[in-house]
Amino acid sequence: MSDSPASLVWLITGCSSGLGRALASAALARGDRVAATARQPAALADLAAAYPDTCRTFALDVTDPAQVTAALAGTVAAFGRLDVLVNNAGYGLVGALEECSEAQIARNFEVNCFGALRVIRTALPQFRAQKGGHVICISAAAAIANYAGFSVYGAAKRALEGAAEALALEGRPFGLKVTLVQPGPFRTDFIARSLDRATTPLPDYEATSGKFARFLGTMDGKQPGDPARAAAAIIAAATADRPPLRLVLGPYATDKVRRTLTASQRELDAWAPVGGPTDFTAGT
Repeated sequence: MSDSPASLVWLITGCSSGLGRALASAALARGDRVAATARQPAALADLAAAYPDTCRTFALDVTDPAQVTAALAGTVAAFGRLDVLVNNAGYGLVGALEECSEAQIARNFEVNCFGALRVIRTALPQFRAQKGGHVICISAAAAIANYAGFSVYGAAKRALEGAAEALALEGRPFGLKVTLVQPGPFRTDFIARSLDRATTPLPDYEATSGKFARFLGTMDGKQPGDPARAAAAIIAAATADRPPLRLVLGPYATDKVRRTLTASQRELDAWAPVGGPTDFTAGT
């Protein structure tokens, strides 16, 4: 039996479309209370109208500390607590590392990593006071093993995962749970609306990052993943007594994890005779 409240209070970033919108809708449909946020909250007016007693909307750009503080305070003022924080806001950046500008790199990390950490840090005092809560971060298949052309985006997501791994240990004494969601390709507008591209494409990367960018274009609208089923899986994790540290969504991402683990094990075994014996010898 779960020790979570029967009706959870959620704060979800990036709810204007895609997975964030599907998750907010699913949580509201099951009777939970949801603080739905977006940079343009007018896009959430239909949710608030459909669920006037259980939905509140807030303007939230995760790069704006004042908006982060206001959204967290508004959630607690409206619903009395916060049970599940979902960091979903983010966007991709396609291009080889050399092709991306410093401004693009900084902005991508600011949204996908530092912005998410800002939201988490602002929520932690509430979770500590409650002696419990759940942080869920939407990561990416690029954090499982990266692609040519996603150097910056994958790095930002992997950095977030590293912080979340430590957070799970740091927060355990006061009942904090942490889950990283690693989705495969889901049919959202991520490619159409949430994808920035390198400012200076170079011919030498045409066969690597250029090929990847072209492939992404062919996938738009054809992704096999169903956002509604992804939302149901995330809700199952949020209501579990022992949620996973990593929740892998979809056959593609599941297979990618297995292949990555197998390759890592083979490389470790092959190089252990070289990398293993590097301690001081006995008696020194």
